[in-house]
Amino acid sequence: MLEKKEHQYERAVLVGLVTQNQDEDKLTEYMDELEFLAYTAGATVDRRFTQKLSQPDSRTFVGSGKALEIKEYVKEHEIGTVIFDDELSPSQLKNLEREMEVKILDRTNLILDIFAQRAQTSYARTQVELAQYQYLLPRLTRMWTHLERQKGGIGMRGPGETEIETDRRIIRDRITLLKDKLKTIDKQMSTQRQNRGKMVRVSLVGYTNVGKSTLMNALSKSEVFAENKLFATLDTTVRKVVIGNLPFLLTDTVGFIRKLPTQLVESFKSTLDEVREADLLIHVVDISHESFEDHIASVNQILQEIDAHQKPMIMVFNKIDDFSYEKKDEDDLTPSSKKNISLEEWKKTWMAKSKHPTVFISALTKENFPEMKKMIYDEVHRIHISRFPYNDFLFEYFDDEE
Repeated sequence: MLEKKEHQYERAVLVGLVTQNQDEDKLTEYMDELEFLAYTAGATVDRRFTQKLSQPDSRTFVGSGKALEIKEYVKEHEIGTVIFDDELSPSQLKNLEREMEVKILDRTNLILDIFAQRAQTSYARTQVELAQYQYLLPRLTRMWTHLERQKGGIGMRGPGETEIETDRRIIRDRITLLKDKLKTIDKQMSTQRQNRGKMVRVSLVGYTNVGKSTLMNALSKSEVFAENKLFATLDTTVRKVVIGNLPFLLTDTVGFIRKLPTQLVESFKSTLDEVREADLLIHVVDISHESFEDHIASVNQILQEIDAHQKPMIMVFNKIDDFSYEKKDEDDLTPSSKKNISLEEWKKTWMAKSKHPTVFISALTKENFPEMKKMIYDEVHRIHISRFPYNDFLFEYFDDEE
């Protein structure tokens, strides 16, 4: 069902709206992320189209004039794909494909496609396939005939390829089958978690592409796949880690993202169980990203949704080696912005008052690693002795890399 990633890049344009709930700066930020998503999926972006509307047009998402402008541009420049930054309704999707006569994708479909490319294990592939079918079910009336000459590519992996000869009954049966399969695997994974004994479980969480896998590799001295693309890691990885002489289990999970499709949250429930059942969370943040505060808020929101927001947590601000800011001249009277704040100044803001232990590191260069490892040791040790107070004398901290 799911194909391997194709190396030929498709040409695409992006479409987004400035609305009463999303100003121009926020849209630019979302469109930057959408372009990175498109690149990850295998597309190059020719142009961005934006429009100011109080709310999306119920028929074509953008206004009729903007839709015509996009249609003329893609036709003139032979663009095959138009990607919208929000999830389109089935009727919007159908209308846009009929009018523009090109492949129309929304943010949800794009993320699902990336997950389809990244899924390595049978479990992850089953999760993605279920999410794809749940997305597909209300969209069976889409007009696919004009795509016959350009089969394959982004948004066409998985169930989309055979959509023309499927019906709702077949898809519903397939969804039921996949859910049953996931229930069986969930029971197996739950048993595996129970069989890991009473070791303290630590889970890495964070926005996608913040360096969780790189940190996992550095702490566990293992080789977890890490790449500068969104959702480089999809399958949950568990490693035994020892700091000093205190062992614990470290889990690397799928990265979070804003506007995460509800289908994926549901189908990846068991993957998120690793987070829900962890004793300690390490929230990794890319401090070099200008929107890192929004990323923190997005991760915290998802943690709340899966009822994991009350767990003990360590805040790890990663990529300090990549941090940069624009220092203002003394005679510059223009208002300061986040771009003018140095790393040392950031540390004195709300971060200094955080209820969670906080450390600033580089997973790549291992700067401040001893401080972070001592912090993790202290938290794991505290949890361990609360569970086994009689064997506290067995453990003492020392840096095994000194």
